Amino acid sequence: MSLTEKIGADLIAAMKSKDKLALEAIRAAKTAFTLAKAAKGADAVLAPEEELKIIQKLVKQREESSAIYREQNRPDLFEKEDAEAEVLRRYLPAKMGEEELKAKIKEVIAKVGATTAADFGKVMGAASKELAGKADGKEISAIVKQLLG
Repeated sequence: MSLTEKIGADLIAAMKSKDKLALEAIRAAKTAFTLAKAAKGADAVLAPEEELKIIQKLVKQREESSAIYREQNRPDLFEKEDAEAEVLRRYLPAKMGEEELKAKIKEVIAKVGATTAADFGKVMGAASKELAGKADGKEISAIVKQLLG
């Protein structure tokens, strides 16, 4: 079952259970998927990587909004954003631990044939593609710098 299909099924379940918070978050995801499919030059079916990127973007938007609302001392709004981000995180793969992430990045470095810090871009491109959704870009970048440094 693709992520699009899972979100469609969860949307119906949220409607039936009258879970307003989950319903709002899932609708946002479904809308983002629909817009991505309708974009000029896009395929009718989203690739799994594209689906993950969309969900990651939605989670990041909610986290940023939550941070702004926290600064403005608006608990009613930041709690809602946090809760929606949590609903959307259910669709992301589990994050990798630091040791597991290091091991994967070492494999990517070996595969790409990188030896110096000058190869940073090559490694980042391959690692970001391979670890999409499983690790944050900042974490990947820090480990790559450490290993190539």
